[in-house]
Amino acid sequence: MAEQGIAPELILRGLGGGALVGYGALRVMDSYVIQTDANDSLPSVLGVHVNIGGRSSMQGRMKGRKARWTVRPSDMSNKTFNPIRAIVDNMKVKPNPNKTVISLSIGDPTVFGNLPTDPEVTQAVKDALDSGKYNGYAPSIGIDDGLGGRLTESDWHTMCRVIPESKGYLSSREEVASYYHCPEAPLEAKDVILTSGCSQAIELCLAVLANPGQNILIPRPGFSLYRTLAESMGIEVKLYNLLPEKSWEIDLKQLESLIDEKTACLIVNNPSNPCGSVFSKRHLQKILAVAERQCVPILADEIYGDMVFSDQKFEPLATLSTNVPILSCGGLAKRWLVPGWRLGWILIHDRRDIFGNEIRDGLVKLSQRILGPCTIVQGALKSVLQRTPQEFYHDTLSFLKSNAELCYGALAAIPGLQPVRPSGAMYLMVGIEMEHFPEFENDVEFTERLIAEQSVHCLPATCFEYPNFFRVVITVPEVMMLEACSRIQEFCEQHYHCAEGSQEECDK
Repeated sequence: MAEQGIAPELILRGLGGGALVGYGALRVMDSYVIQTDANDSLPSVLGVHVNIGGRSSMQGRMKGRKARWTVRPSDMSNKTFNPIRAIVDNMKVKPNPNKTVISLSIGDPTVFGNLPTDPEVTQAVKDALDSGKYNGYAPSIGIDDGLGGRLTESDWHTMCRVIPESKGYLSSREEVASYYHCPEAPLEAKDVILTSGCSQAIELCLAVLANPGQNILIPRPGFSLYRTLAESMGIEVKLYNLLPEKSWEIDLKQLESLIDEKTACLIVNNPSNPCGSVFSKRHLQKILAVAERQCVPILADEIYGDMVFSDQKFEPLATLSTNVPILSCGGLAKRWLVPGWRLGWILIHDRRDIFGNEIRDGLVKLSQRILGPCTIVQGALKSVLQRTPQEFYHDTLSFLKSNAELCYGALAAIPGLQPVRPSGAMYLMVGIEMEHFPEFENDVEFTERLIAEQSVHCLPATCFEYPNFFRVVITVPEVMMLEACSRIQEFCEQHYHCAEGSQEECDK
C-alpha cells in the first residue's frame, strides 16, 4: 500500500481515544508511517524507519558492523546463587542401597502423602475450574470482574498499553483483606497484592524497597532465598544473629549495629524456617522498637503464620505497631498444604502513610511484569478461606507438634547432638558438637556420611549460613520419623569420640 510521493510503506494507525473493541466505537487520531526500502517486498527489521508527522526517526542508514555471535549471560543471572542447590548438588554421595532413603530435607508437606489438604480446599478449585469463569487473565486496573461500567481516561491508557492488572481479582483481594483484617491492623482490598507464591511476594517487596548498592538485614540462620533474590538485584546482604540458647531470638544489639544510611529494610521471619521458632509478643515489640528508632521498614515473612503449636501464640507483626511500615508476605502454601498452587500475597500495613503512594504504585508496577497468580486458584480463594474447617488446621498442627516432640526427645538423648526445641512451622534445628566427631570437618561432611551410611537425608545448616547444625523436616509420617531418629542414633554412636577429660559424657 502506498501514498503519493512516498515509497511503498506500511501505515499504522494509532488509537487516541474511545475504547477497545467491545467497549464502544474506535476513533482514529494520528497516523504513524513506517517507511521501507523502495521495493514491494516486506521490510526486514533493519530496513525500517518511522515517519511521525513527516519527521524521520532515522537520519541515515545505520553503519554496518562485522557480525559475530556474542551471546553472554546477564549480570543478574551471574549474580544469582542458591546456596541450598549449590551444596546439595555438590553432594556426590550415594545412599546405602540396603536401607530405604528417608528424606528429612524437603520443606514440602505433600511429599509423603500423609498431610493432604482438606477436601473443601480441593473442591473449591474444582468448582472454580468447572465454572469456566477463570480461564482468562485477571481483570484490568479499575475494572470490576464483570467489566461493566464506564472506562475512565486512565483506564483507557492502561488498556492501550496492554498491561493487564496482575495484583489479583478484586473479589479475591477483598477476601484476603477480610480474612486478615483486625482492629489492630485494618486491611482493605487496596492493601493486598496477590502473587505467584510467597517467594514472588518477597521478591516484589525487595525490588520495591531496595536499590542496587543498598543493603538489607536478614536472619542467620535464615531462609536462603533472601540472599539469592537480593544479590541477584545487586543488593548487599547483612546477617543478624539468632540465638539458639534463647530459642532463636534475635540478638538485638548486634542487629542494630548493622544498620546504616544504606539499609533499605529488615526481614523478620516468624515463625521461622529453618528454626521452627516463634517469637513472643515482647520480643516482637523490641524488634519493632529498633525499626522505629532507626526508621527502617520491615518485610515480615509470615508464610508460617498461625502454624504454631498449642502452647504458643502467633502475633502478626503489624498488630503490634502503628508507627513502623510493614509489608507482610504470606500465602496458601504451608497452612493449607498446597505449595504447588503458587498463590501468595503482600499485605501493606502503613497507617502513618510512610510508604505513601510511591511504594504502593511501585508494587503494582512490579506485579505487572508477569500476569499474576493462577486465576483458577484465585477463583477458589473465597471458598478456601471461608470453608476450610477448623478441624483441618487443628489436626495438622497436632500432627506437627507430636512429630516435633518425638524427634526432639529422641535426638536430645543422643550424645554429641543438641536439638533446639521448636514451637511451630515444620522444622527443627540440631547442633552438632563437632569436637566429638573429629573425622568430619563440618556439618556438610556429617550429613553426607549420614546419607551414605544410613540413607537419612538432612540439610546441613551451612545452607542457612549457620555451620555445625543440621535441619530436620518434621512432616514425615511418624513411623518414618521414628526410624530416622533410630538411624541417626546408630550413626552417632558409631562415630562419637569422647573429648579429653569428659568421661562422664562417654558413660551416657
